[in-house]
Amino acid sequence: MGRKKMKHFIYIALLGFLLTSCVTARKVNYMQEPDKYIPSYADTLDFEDYQLRIGDRMYIYVYSVDENIQKMYNAGGTNASQMRQQMSQGGTYGSYDLYTYLVDQDGFIDFPTIGKIQVLGNTTREVKHKLEKELSTLLHELPGGHSMISCEVNIVNRSFSVIGAQSGRYMINKEKMTIFEALAMAGDLGEFNSRKEIKLVREINGVTTVKTFDARTKDIVNSEFYYIEPNDIIYIRQIPGYSFGINHVTTVIGVTASTISFGAFIWSIVQTGINHVNKYYGKGGTK
Repeated sequence: MGRKKMKHFIYIALLGFLLTSCVTARKVNYMQEPDKYIPSYADTLDFEDYQLRIGDRMYIYVYSVDENIQKMYNAGGTNASQMRQQMSQGGTYGSYDLYTYLVDQDGFIDFPTIGKIQVLGNTTREVKHKLEKELSTLLHELPGGHSMISCEVNIVNRSFSVIGAQSGRYMINKEKMTIFEALAMAGDLGEFNSRKEIKLVREINGVTTVKTFDARTKDIVNSEFYYIEPNDIIYIRQIPGYSFGINHVTTVIGVTASTISFGAFIWSIVQTGINHVNKYYGKGGTK
Protein backbone atom coordinates (compact mmCIF):
# COMPACT_ATOMS: atom_id res chain seq x y z
CA MET A 1 0.00 0.00 0.00
CA GLY A 2 1.51 3.29 -1.08
CA ARG A 3 1.87 6.35 1.11
CA LYS A 4 -0.96 8.19 -0.62
CA LYS A 5 -3.29 5.20 -0.30
CA MET A 6 -2.46 4.92 3.38
CA LYS A 7 -3.31 8.59 3.94
CA HIS A 8 -6.59 8.14 2.10
CA PHE A 9 -7.39 5.13 4.27
CA ILE A 10 -6.67 7.11 7.44
CA TYR A 11 -8.86 10.01 6.30
CA ILE A 12 -11.77 7.71 5.42
CA ALA A 13 -11.48 5.86 8.73
CA LEU A 14 -11.45 9.14 10.65
CA LEU A 15 -14.44 10.46 8.74
CA GLY A 16 -16.41 7.30 9.52
CA PHE A 17 -15.45 7.54 13.19
CA LEU A 18 -16.53 11.15 13.43
CA LEU A 19 -19.83 10.55 11.68
CA THR A 20 -20.73 7.71 14.04
CA SER A 21 -19.43 9.40 17.21
CA CYS A 22 -20.99 12.83 16.87
CA VAL A 23 -24.16 13.50 18.84
CA THR A 24 -26.42 15.02 16.21
CA ALA A 25 -29.48 17.18 16.70
CA ARG A 26 -31.45 14.34 15.16
CA LYS A 27 -30.66 12.16 18.14
CA VAL A 28 -31.42 14.64 20.93
CA ASN A 29 -34.08 17.10 19.70
CA TYR A 30 -37.71 16.82 20.75
CA MET A 31 -40.84 17.59 18.70
CA GLN A 32 -39.46 16.24 15.43
CA GLU A 33 -41.61 15.31 12.46
CA PRO A 34 -42.22 11.55 12.23
CA ASP A 35 -40.48 9.66 9.41
CA LYS A 36 -39.11 6.17 8.83
CA TYR A 37 -36.71 6.59 11.78
CA ILE A 38 -38.94 8.56 14.16
CA PRO A 39 -42.29 6.87 14.88
CA SER A 40 -45.75 8.31 14.51
CA TYR A 41 -48.18 7.63 17.35
CA ALA A 42 -51.92 7.37 16.87
CA ASP A 43 -54.12 9.83 18.72
CA THR A 44 -54.78 7.71 21.82
CA LEU A 45 -54.62 10.49 24.40
CA ASP A 46 -57.38 9.87 26.90
CA PHE A 47 -56.43 11.42 30.22
CA GLU A 48 -58.40 10.07 33.12
CA ASP A 49 -58.37 11.30 36.69
CA TYR A 50 -56.17 9.21 38.95
CA GLN A 51 -58.01 6.39 40.70
CA LEU A 52 -57.04 5.67 44.28
CA ARG A 53 -54.98 2.58 44.98
CA ILE A 54 -54.15 0.60 48.11
CA GLY A 55 -51.44 2.39 50.09
CA ASP A 56 -52.31 5.89 48.85
CA ARG A 57 -52.60 8.66 51.42
CA MET A 58 -55.06 11.53 51.26
CA TYR A 59 -55.18 14.86 53.01
CA ILE A 60 -58.79 15.93 53.63
CA TYR A 61 -59.75 19.43 54.73
CA VAL A 62 -63.31 20.16 55.84
CA TYR A 63 -64.75 23.66 55.40
CA SER A 64 -67.74 24.80 57.45
CA VAL A 65 -69.39 28.03 58.59
CA ASP A 66 -68.98 26.64 62.12
CA GLU A 67 -65.40 27.13 63.35
CA ASN A 68 -65.78 24.35 65.91
CA ILE A 69 -66.55 21.86 63.16
CA GLN A 70 -63.50 22.98 61.19
CA LYS A 71 -61.32 22.54 64.25
CA MET A 72 -62.77 19.11 64.97
CA TYR A 73 -62.01 17.73 61.51
CA ASN A 74 -58.90 19.73 60.65
CA ALA A 75 -56.44 18.98 63.46
CA GLY A 76 -57.38 21.89 65.65
CA GLY A 77 -57.48 24.33 62.74
CA THR A 78 -54.55 23.23 60.60
CA ASN A 79 -54.08 25.77 57.82
CA ALA A 80 -55.07 24.27 54.43
CA SER A 81 -52.71 26.49 52.42
CA GLN A 82 -49.83 25.48 54.67
CA MET A 83 -50.63 21.82 54.10
CA ARG A 84 -50.79 22.32 50.33
CA GLN A 85 -47.34 23.91 50.47
CA GLN A 86 -46.03 20.92 52.42
CA MET A 87 -47.50 18.54 49.85
CA SER A 88 -45.91 20.37 46.92
CA GLN A 89 -42.49 20.11 48.56
CA GLY A 90 -42.73 16.38 49.10
CA GLY A 91 -40.52 14.57 51.56
CA THR A 92 -41.67 13.54 55.01
CA TYR A 93 -44.67 15.13 56.61
CA GLY A 94 -43.86 14.64 60.29
CA SER A 95 -46.92 15.44 62.38
CA TYR A 96 -48.95 16.00 59.20
CA ASP A 97 -48.99 12.21 58.76
CA LEU A 98 -51.41 12.14 61.68
CA TYR A 99 -53.97 14.00 59.57
CA THR A 100 -53.72 12.03 56.36
CA TYR A 101 -55.87 9.02 55.59
CA LEU A 102 -54.41 5.74 54.36
CA VAL A 103 -56.25 3.57 51.85
CA ASP A 104 -56.08 0.20 53.62
CA GLN A 105 -55.78 -3.29 52.14
CA ASP A 106 -59.54 -3.50 51.75
CA GLY A 107 -59.77 -0.15 49.95
CA PHE A 108 -61.24 1.88 52.84
CA ILE A 109 -60.26 4.97 54.81
CA ASP A 110 -61.38 5.53 58.39
CA PHE A 111 -62.83 9.05 58.74
CA PRO A 112 -63.84 10.61 62.09
CA THR A 113 -67.56 10.39 63.01
CA ILE A 114 -68.32 8.57 59.76
CA GLY A 115 -66.19 5.46 60.03
CA LYS A 116 -65.13 3.29 57.12
CA ILE A 117 -65.60 4.74 53.63
CA GLN A 118 -64.82 2.72 50.50
CA VAL A 119 -62.51 4.76 48.23
CA LEU A 120 -60.52 2.20 46.21
CA GLY A 121 -60.81 2.98 42.50
CA ASN A 122 -62.45 6.35 43.20
CA THR A 123 -61.08 9.70 42.06
CA THR A 124 -60.47 12.46 44.58
CA ARG A 125 -63.52 14.22 43.15
CA GLU A 126 -65.69 11.20 43.90
CA VAL A 127 -64.31 10.95 47.43
CA LYS A 128 -65.04 14.65 47.94
CA HIS A 129 -68.69 14.15 46.96
CA LYS A 130 -69.01 11.10 49.23
CA LEU A 131 -67.62 12.95 52.23
CA GLU A 132 -69.71 16.06 51.66
CA LYS A 133 -72.86 13.98 51.42
CA GLU A 134 -72.10 11.94 54.54
CA LEU A 135 -70.98 14.92 56.63
CA SER A 136 -73.84 17.15 55.55
CA THR A 137 -76.36 14.46 56.57
CA LEU A 138 -74.59 13.73 59.84
CA LEU A 139 -74.07 17.33 60.96
CA HIS A 140 -77.51 18.45 59.89
CA GLU A 141 -79.02 15.94 62.31
CA LEU A 142 -77.08 17.33 65.27
CA PRO A 143 -78.62 20.08 67.49
CA GLY A 144 -77.81 23.39 65.81
CA GLY A 145 -76.06 21.45 63.09
CA HIS A 146 -75.02 22.91 59.76
CA SER A 147 -75.40 21.19 56.44
CA MET A 148 -73.12 23.66 54.63
CA ILE A 149 -70.06 21.43 54.31
CA SER A 150 -67.33 21.48 51.69
CA CYS A 151 -64.32 19.18 51.49
CA GLU A 152 -60.92 19.46 49.84
CA VAL A 153 -59.31 16.12 48.98
CA ASN A 154 -55.71 15.76 47.82
CA ILE A 155 -53.39 12.80 47.38
CA VAL A 156 -50.13 13.31 49.28
CA ASN A 157 -46.68 12.05 48.34
CA ARG A 158 -47.57 11.74 44.65
CA SER A 159 -44.28 11.01 42.96
CA PHE A 160 -42.51 9.39 40.02
CA SER A 161 -39.04 7.90 39.74
CA VAL A 162 -36.31 8.20 37.13
CA ILE A 163 -33.58 5.58 36.64
CA GLY A 164 -30.52 5.96 34.44
CA ALA A 165 -30.29 9.75 34.05
CA GLN A 166 -30.40 12.01 37.09
CA SER A 167 -31.81 9.05 38.98
CA GLY A 168 -34.14 9.99 41.79
CA ARG A 169 -37.66 10.32 43.08
CA TYR A 170 -39.55 13.50 42.16
CA MET A 171 -42.82 14.95 43.42
CA ILE A 172 -45.83 15.47 41.17
CA ASN A 173 -46.94 18.94 42.18
CA LYS A 174 -49.85 19.44 39.78
CA GLU A 175 -52.95 17.58 38.64
CA LYS A 176 -51.58 16.75 35.19
CA MET A 177 -47.84 16.36 34.59
CA THR A 178 -46.46 15.67 31.11
CA ILE A 179 -43.47 13.52 30.25
CA PHE A 180 -41.55 16.66 29.23
CA GLU A 181 -42.20 18.31 32.60
CA ALA A 182 -41.08 15.13 34.32
CA LEU A 183 -37.84 14.98 32.31
CA ALA A 184 -37.21 18.67 32.96
CA MET A 185 -37.56 18.08 36.71
CA ALA A 186 -34.95 15.33 36.40
CA GLY A 187 -32.54 17.70 34.62
CA ASP A 188 -33.35 16.46 31.09
CA LEU A 189 -31.55 13.46 29.60
CA GLY A 190 -28.07 14.67 28.73
CA GLU A 191 -26.36 14.17 25.40
CA PHE A 192 -25.57 10.47 25.66
CA ASN A 193 -28.90 9.17 26.95
CA SER A 194 -31.38 7.65 24.55
CA ARG A 195 -34.59 9.50 23.77
CA LYS A 196 -35.45 6.81 21.25
CA GLU A 197 -36.20 4.00 23.70
CA ILE A 198 -37.55 5.34 26.97
CA LYS A 199 -39.23 2.71 29.10
CA LEU A 200 -42.25 3.51 31.23
CA VAL A 201 -43.05 1.14 34.10
CA ARG A 202 -46.61 1.58 35.36
CA GLU A 203 -48.97 -0.38 37.58
CA ILE A 204 -52.51 -0.68 36.22
CA ASN A 205 -55.15 -2.48 38.28
CA GLY A 206 -52.49 -4.36 40.18
CA VAL A 207 -50.63 -5.43 37.02
CA THR A 208 -47.21 -3.94 36.21
CA THR A 209 -46.73 -2.99 32.57
CA VAL A 210 -43.60 -1.88 30.70
CA LYS A 211 -43.97 0.20 27.56
CA THR A 212 -41.30 1.74 25.32
CA PHE A 213 -41.67 5.02 23.46
CA ASP A 214 -39.66 7.57 21.45
CA ALA A 215 -39.69 11.03 23.05
CA ARG A 216 -38.34 12.72 19.90
CA THR A 217 -41.57 12.60 17.91
CA LYS A 218 -44.01 15.45 18.18
CA ASP A 219 -46.83 12.90 18.01
CA ILE A 220 -46.15 12.00 21.61
CA VAL A 221 -48.40 14.86 22.74
CA ASN A 222 -51.39 12.90 21.44
CA SER A 223 -50.28 9.52 22.76
CA GLU A 224 -50.81 7.50 25.92
CA PHE A 225 -47.25 8.38 26.98
CA TYR A 226 -47.80 12.13 27.27
CA TYR A 227 -49.07 12.25 30.86
CA ILE A 228 -47.39 10.44 33.70
CA GLU A 229 -49.11 9.03 36.77
CA PRO A 230 -48.12 8.71 40.43
CA ASN A 231 -45.63 5.89 41.06
CA ASP A 232 -44.54 5.73 37.40
CA ILE A 233 -40.92 4.67 36.82
CA ILE A 234 -39.12 6.18 33.83
CA TYR A 235 -36.06 4.22 32.70
CA ILE A 236 -33.48 6.02 30.55
CA ARG A 237 -30.69 4.00 28.97
CA GLN A 238 -27.38 5.22 27.62
CA ILE A 239 -26.96 5.30 23.85
CA PRO A 240 -24.90 2.19 22.94
CA GLY A 241 -21.31 3.05 22.08
CA TYR A 242 -21.52 6.59 23.42
CA SER A 243 -19.51 6.27 26.59
CA PHE A 244 -17.07 8.30 24.55
CA GLY A 245 -18.43 10.88 22.18
CA ILE A 246 -17.63 14.07 20.32
CA ASN A 247 -20.07 16.90 20.58
CA HIS A 248 -18.23 20.13 19.87
CA VAL A 249 -16.67 21.39 16.67
CA THR A 250 -13.45 22.36 18.46
CA THR A 251 -13.19 18.88 19.92
CA VAL A 252 -13.78 17.33 16.50
CA ILE A 253 -11.05 19.47 14.94
CA GLY A 254 -8.63 18.73 17.78
CA VAL A 255 -9.21 15.00 17.70
CA THR A 256 -9.01 14.90 13.91
CA ALA A 257 -5.76 16.86 13.77
CA SER A 258 -4.17 14.80 16.55
CA THR A 259 -5.20 11.51 14.97
CA ILE A 260 -3.95 12.50 11.52
CA SER A 261 -0.64 13.70 12.96
CA PHE A 262 -0.20 10.52 14.97
CA GLY A 263 -1.14 8.36 11.97
CA ALA A 264 1.29 10.23 9.73
CA PHE A 265 4.05 9.84 12.35
CA ILE A 266 3.51 6.09 12.62
CA TRP A 267 3.37 5.75 8.83
CA SER A 268 6.64 7.69 8.43
CA ILE A 269 8.34 5.30 10.85
CA VAL A 270 6.95 2.27 9.01
CA GLN A 271 7.91 3.71 5.62
CA THR A 272 11.43 4.54 6.82
CA GLY A 273 11.86 0.96 8.02
CA ILE A 274 10.62 -0.40 4.70
CA ASN A 275 13.03 1.85 2.77
CA HIS A 276 15.97 0.73 4.91
CA VAL A 277 15.09 -2.93 4.40
CA ASN A 278 14.75 -2.47 0.63
CA LYS A 279 18.04 -0.57 0.48
CA TYR A 280 19.90 -3.12 2.53
CA TYR A 281 18.52 -6.28 0.93
CA GLY A 282 17.63 -4.91 -2.47
CA LYS A 283 14.36 -5.13 -4.29
CA GLY A 284 14.89 -8.82 -4.96
CA GLY A 285 14.64 -9.64 -1.27
CA THR A 286 18.33 -10.90 -0.99
CA LYS A 287 21.43 -9.18 0.18
